[in-house]
Amino acid sequence: MFVDSHCHLDYLQKDNDLKDIIDRASRNDVKTLLTISTRTDETSMIQSIASQFDNVFCSVGVHPSESEEVKDFSAEALAECLVGKINAKTIALGETGLDYYYDNSDRDVQKRSFLAHIQASQATGLPLIIHTRDAEEDTIKLITEANTKGVIHCFTGSPDLAKACLDLGYYISISGIVTFKKAESLQEIVKWVPLDRILVETDSPYLAPVPYRGKPNEPSYVVHVAEKVAELKGISVKKVGEVTTENFFNLFQKAKAS
Repeated sequence: MFVDSHCHLDYLQKDNDLKDIIDRASRNDVKTLLTISTRTDETSMIQSIASQFDNVFCSVGVHPSESEEVKDFSAEALAECLVGKINAKTIALGETGLDYYYDNSDRDVQKRSFLAHIQASQATGLPLIIHTRDAEEDTIKLITEANTKGVIHCFTGSPDLAKACLDLGYYISISGIVTFKKAESLQEIVKWVPLDRILVETDSPYLAPVPYRGKPNEPSYVVHVAEKVAELKGISVKKVGEVTTENFFNLFQKAKAS
């Protein structure tokens, strides 16, 4: 059994029947999905999707590249807004974090938004789903001071970032990038990160794994991510599925209780 710990079903819904996508995932033994919010104006749609399927959960949050939409909010006001949007199927906050690669939002605004998500996490106990790109130093600083739990999604960072996050109790989520031929650095990190701290994800409709690279991604393909993790660690795919599923429910306790 597998979990897709990070997908964007609202984006997939534009060109597909979601029931077909979720049925295909189930036939591929992907039994649980977490669909992710990136903007406040899509929260209702994402929560509606989660409410339609027993095995789909959701998050609420603002992607760092979308932080300009909340630039007029104080961190406290945004945190209060996020807490107010949480419902029964909402099990996480994010995705949030820092993206200095694209710099689509002012860095100070990104930090204020990230701090708001941290405050909301502290208030609710819900884990953070963190996106970080070219912002390792600031990311480590903020989560070190936060005393929160969560996951670094679609990990592509340095060994130093991985070690820092593991030391803080965070999980590392691996996407289809790990199957790419030139992802040697990430593959080496996967080899030494403890299996009990790994999640697997698709980030669909993006980053389809080999053999679907370049095509739209979907949750059923998370099995290919698990296969690559299994290959790198020299263990069975079944073991990867079992442990990463257990990891997911250990992190997202609200889903476990559902």
